[in-house]
Amino acid sequence: MTSTTWKTDPTHTDVQFSAKHMMVTTVRGKFTDVEGTLTLDEANPAASSGSFTVRTASVNTGVEQRDGHLRSGDFFDAERYPEITFTSTRVEAKGGNDYAVTGDLTIRDVTKPVTFDVEFLGNYDGFQGRRAGFHATTKLNREDFGLTWNVALESGGWLVGKEIKLEIDLAMDQVLPDATTADEAVAASA
Repeated sequence: MTSTTWKTDPTHTDVQFSAKHMMVTTVRGKFTDVEGTLTLDEANPAASSGSFTVRTASVNTGVEQRDGHLRSGDFFDAERYPEITFTSTRVEAKGGNDYAVTGDLTIRDVTKPVTFDVEFLGNYDGFQGRRAGFHATTKLNREDFGLTWNVALESGGWLVGKEIKLEIDLAMDQVLPDATTADEAVAASA
């Protein structure tokens, strides 16, 4: 089988994050504006690749004041850096449906390699074509990406933890070749 192209289904894709708050509680949030594409080689998954974009202004923790602070220059600076991007550079099979996907993550124009643990959840042929599902997780140090704002607590420690946990659920829809475009390409090459 040849490689196939897939795009995110934004209504069924979640990019969630969590961080410690005041050293003892966890704050969770998500980004609601996500898009991406995968090129899947189902016979040789290691030859697959993908790229994704998250709009920083779409951050949502359920608390508008906190969301505004996250969009500000103290954190994502959404006006100046409107996107977070990830482009895969390597896919490594770990056994079964589990993979290590390494790529370049860019936040605030700082690019660092990050590896996600990815589980392929399967695919099915639905009424609107083929769909595939993936679950990905990783941890990163936010300060590595210039997200250094913090406040020291009187009792010791920090207001916002450095470690960020990412949990991503991807619903991908196969992009079918456009027959009209393919016919035009054949006719143009003749």
